[in-house]
Amino acid sequence: MMWISNLPPFIPFFIAAILVLVTRGQVRNIILLATPVLGGLHLWLDVQPFVPMQASDTLVKATALSYPLTVFTYQLEFMRVDKLSLLFGYLFHIASFIAIVYALHVRDTTQQVAGLLYAGSALGAVFAGDLISLFIFWECLALSSVFLIWANRTDRAIQSGMRYLIFQVASGVLLLAGALVYYNEHASLAFDYIGLNGIGSWLIFLAFGIKCAFPFLHNWLTDAYPEATASGTVFLSAFSTKLAVYALARGYPGTELLIYIGAVMACFPIFYAVVENDLRRVLAYSMINQLGFMVVGVGIGTALALNGTVAHAFAHIIYKSLLFMSMGAVMSRVANIRGSDLGGLYKSMPWTATFCIIGAASISAFPLFSGFIAKSLIMVAVLKEGHEVVWLMLLFAAAGVFHHAGIKVPYFAFFHHDSGIRVKEAPINMLIAMGVAAFLCIFIGTQPQYLYALLPWKFDYWPYDLTHVLTQLQLLFFSALAFVWLNKKGLYPPELRSVNIDVEWTYRKLLPATARASYKLLDQLNRVVVATLRQSWEGAQSAFQASRLSQYHLASSWPTGSMVLWIGVILGGYLLADIYFK
Repeated sequence: MMWISNLPPFIPFFIAAILVLVTRGQVRNIILLATPVLGGLHLWLDVQPFVPMQASDTLVKATALSYPLTVFTYQLEFMRVDKLSLLFGYLFHIASFIAIVYALHVRDTTQQVAGLLYAGSALGAVFAGDLISLFIFWECLALSSVFLIWANRTDRAIQSGMRYLIFQVASGVLLLAGALVYYNEHASLAFDYIGLNGIGSWLIFLAFGIKCAFPFLHNWLTDAYPEATASGTVFLSAFSTKLAVYALARGYPGTELLIYIGAVMACFPIFYAVVENDLRRVLAYSMINQLGFMVVGVGIGTALALNGTVAHAFAHIIYKSLLFMSMGAVMSRVANIRGSDLGGLYKSMPWTATFCIIGAASISAFPLFSGFIAKSLIMVAVLKEGHEVVWLMLLFAAAGVFHHAGIKVPYFAFFHHDSGIRVKEAPINMLIAMGVAAFLCIFIGTQPQYLYALLPWKFDYWPYDLTHVLTQLQLLFFSALAFVWLNKKGLYPPELRSVNIDVEWTYRKLLPATARASYKLLDQLNRVVVATLRQSWEGAQSAFQASRLSQYHLASSWPTGSMVLWIGVILGGYLLADIYFK
């Protein structure tokens, strides 16, 4: 049943999630490990697109192998295959395998089931050929992933998970609303090129933007990811945001607005990451920074830029997972991830420190590591299209990520000062998972032709030319020199036990406080106005009763008389208005 080409890749993961509920021990572990392995082999051996994708300067046109499924009178396309979806399918199977190996020691059914459903939902969304199918898996992604945050079972995790869920469900609601409006506008629900050409397309764009952590919509990521379990964060770092990048690459390639959104995304997290003390939150900010490069590539929209986006997503999932795994290993042993409290851990966790350094070198785009061969595609594409200012912004962002993720994370966790903490090395399954990710970072960096051969669009590029290598090495050298100099002079932001204010402060603190103050002010104003009117009315009544008019017949039966009196006044007013304004 499994080895047929039209079997949607999410089905094995969903079946495995059910089996995990009713199994224990080694049987459960075998099911967990076999699911991504067999699913990946199924994609590699049995599922091939008939026609490769082609890219023009602005749009992407794809001819795909598709298998529609009729539900009632509507055709759901659960299995649309082209080189773009297939590459992300490979990537998500690799990521889920690494995450499962890393979490193999965890005896928590909730996390294991949620992880399988989460990975399966991501695969279902990647191969969805219509917007309704995409919406179904988009919401499954939100509902399954939130349990990886709640599994930490702390008050902060519960609250962060609720805020995370609100953002994710809101993204799904916008996607569904946009799909319905888009159908009304274009009589089509096909998930292909959409573009910004109507209300429906803008709603879908916003839905993708929330999941991609666009500026001002990003705090669900930096708020929730650091509160998840050690293994849950590895799953979270792999799927949601990269699915959003995939969706943008399919629906909005060549959209110029994305160039500037991505440039801002690449730059602003640096300032937060440099002063952040929680090292997992530093990595969350650096994730937004890296997503910015991918969004710029989608906005450029050429074959080189789109291939750079896909290659960068591929490399990023692996080295970001490696960094989160290393910090998760530290947290599992030390029960603390604050840079101010760590240091000297290389003595008792040498393998974890080594793997963390490999991940740091990869995210910093050192030559011979995976980040170098992926990020360079986007940088070259930006220059070729004449966006010099954006290129300078990305250059600044590349130097910044070296500071906060390439140097700060391994330095403050494993070196810096000796905190005196002595613990055991990470569990063997954690080390194996980190070792696999580290091997892939080096293999992809030294043998980029294998990844390039899988990329969806035809292009001609080789990263290891003298100019590019020297430019990157100079950038890294002077960034490292700046870090050392700032530390020696005491100018580098120290690791302090503090809470940094981000955009979320506006809706978590400022807006509620403003609403409460406004309500209080309006309530007081209302009371003053009501009291003033009541006093005036009572004063008028007292004055009337003291006057001779109160002795007339109409005044003796006050309710009826006053009604007749005011009707007479109103009719008189209408009569005068008719005379003078006719």
